[in-house]
Amino acid sequence: MKANFNQIRAALDAPSPDIRLYLLHGPDEAGAADLAQRLARTMGPEAERVDLDGAALRGDPARLADEAASLSLFGGKRFIRVAGAGEESLAALTTLLDAEQAGNPVVAIAPGVKSTAKIVKLAQGSPRAMAFACYVPDGADAERLAATIAREQGLRTAGGAARRLAEASGGDRAVMAREIEKLALYLDAAPDRPAELDDAALDAVGADLGEAEMGRAIEAAIDGRIADVGPELARLDEAGTSPIPVLRGLVRRLMALAEMRAEVEQGRSVEEVLERNRVFFREKASTARALRAWSPGALSAAIDRVRQAERGMMGSATAGPILAESAFVTVARIAARAR
Repeated sequence: MKANFNQIRAALDAPSPDIRLYLLHGPDEAGAADLAQRLARTMGPEAERVDLDGAALRGDPARLADEAASLSLFGGKRFIRVAGAGEESLAALTTLLDAEQAGNPVVAIAPGVKSTAKIVKLAQGSPRAMAFACYVPDGADAERLAATIAREQGLRTAGGAARRLAEASGGDRAVMAREIEKLALYLDAAPDRPAELDDAALDAVGADLGEAEMGRAIEAAIDGRIADVGPELARLDEAGTSPIPVLRGLVRRLMALAEMRAEVEQGRSVEEVLERNRVFFREKASTARALRAWSPGALSAAIDRVRQAERGMMGSATAGPILAESAFVTVARIAARAR
């Protein structure tokens, strides 16, 4: 069946024996990973987790159904987590849903899969599966998500608290949840003892540094100032800022430049492009420098490198800050060579 956000959260928090597969697909891999973690929390710290990936399922389509029907080594709870699932997993997922019995729930993360994919149609059409499309929330959606997560922790958002949380996290559900958990602890809030979350609490805990703060690291990379990248990222790390929203801010900046650079390639002047895109006056000088320095090919390569870093951070036991710093330095080097 096709699930909405509230349905998939409720299902992962209280898994039904009738549901064998939870398919989380779409571009928001961080959001999918955070949802998958809800199942892990529900199963408990003693539960056995079996990790598979799309390549393993392609090579042995029957393995997923076998793992889902197998007993835990110590007789406790067991669940299967599939990372990097794609169309190559169709046979394995079909076998799982068609099997006579399963027993152990399967959560599959499919970040590169669209809603028209065969595995999505399979999950949507089966009463034994739930499929949810994960997109990075922005604007009002991100604010609503922040308010929803806060309510789960016993917090009532007031003033601009929800908006600030959404901006600080870059739409990343996992980062947002961690910040809200810190705030709930600070305010001694819980579902049975609610508290109000306002701007004063955010200021006290330091839940965000603001876009301008992260922007310094992003602009250092875009400008090719390699020596400045490390100190700017170190400052953000010391403040407890997750690398993921910073990476997403960088890729958004690169994509905006790519769109404007395409207009330059079509024959428009840099000044005309800046006016057409209503670039903020304080950013006009840096944007103009970037449009003159960056080529379409270089922008494409930089975007791919940053996205690779974010995907790499989604795995377990990864050196997240190092991957982010490497991506920032790579972008800065590309920019430096272009000048």
